[in-house]
Amino acid sequence: MKQITRETLSAFLPRREKTAHKGSFGRVLAVAGSRSMGGAGFLCAKSALTAGAGLVFWALPQSIQPAFAAALPEAITLPLAQTADGLLAEDAWTDLLDFIREHRPSLAVIGPGMGQSPLVDKLLFDLSLPLVVDADALNALARRPHWEQHWPKDRPCIFTPHPGEMARLLKEPMAQTQEERLHQVQELCRKTGGVTLLKGCGTLVCVPQAQTPQVWQNTTGGPALAKAGSGDVLSGVIAGLWAQLGTAQGFDAASAAKAALCGVYLHGLAGDLAALKRSDFGVLARDTADALPQAFLEVLQ
Repeated sequence: MKQITRETLSAFLPRREKTAHKGSFGRVLAVAGSRSMGGAGFLCAKSALTAGAGLVFWALPQSIQPAFAAALPEAITLPLAQTADGLLAEDAWTDLLDFIREHRPSLAVIGPGMGQSPLVDKLLFDLSLPLVVDADALNALARRPHWEQHWPKDRPCIFTPHPGEMARLLKEPMAQTQEERLHQVQELCRKTGGVTLLKGCGTLVCVPQAQTPQVWQNTTGGPALAKAGSGDVLSGVIAGLWAQLGTAQGFDAASAAKAALCGVYLHGLAGDLAALKRSDFGVLARDTADALPQAFLEVLQ
């Protein structure tokens, strides 16, 4: 097992030319949030921007769009139809596809704060973009019988489960997931064909290979990240980095792996830096997002 260190990032972190413009750094589409969990989408979209994506589009329920458009003016928001309980509705699909055709996002990050939205299945199986699959999108996948038999393995994807989500996806007890972290992350990587994380202390990143998948272990992060919303920040960071790397190098397993490796390290480092100011107890997910620029500065020194 390899270690993700600062030296890893020096090899993989995208470089930014002085002549670059926003189109040079990719376009992230975040489909995230619901009436009761709009903050998850906010943290994800904000973190994608802070990680360097040139443009971030955020598709969210129409009732919360005005407030969050004001809170994050740097993102381009797309208000979509919602269900009676404030979830993105399935009939929002047509408007979303029209938006995608017009604005041509590079990739999509789906799941944060979506709850049991009926739109999730369409996103998982009918959206042709490269995907970062997180949170409620993982739970929706786990609820689908024999999901791995239908999963399009040729689509570039990054999966970001925590142990509970991993246990549900593999239909294994949580205790087994924690005891067999290396085996579990490799197993999900084989089933999906995509770069796969298993979050937690020493987050694992598994990269698909022809024979045995290669696993890396992160060396940053601590209990300051044990707070609601931290995973939403991580999915946004990874999406933002992948938008840049994929735009420069192509959206494939190689650029996905680099984005995941750099993302987990920077996210963990940002949590560590936030804890220096607020303690492991007091760090909120927004503090981790706000510490990302400092994390980048430390790595780039």
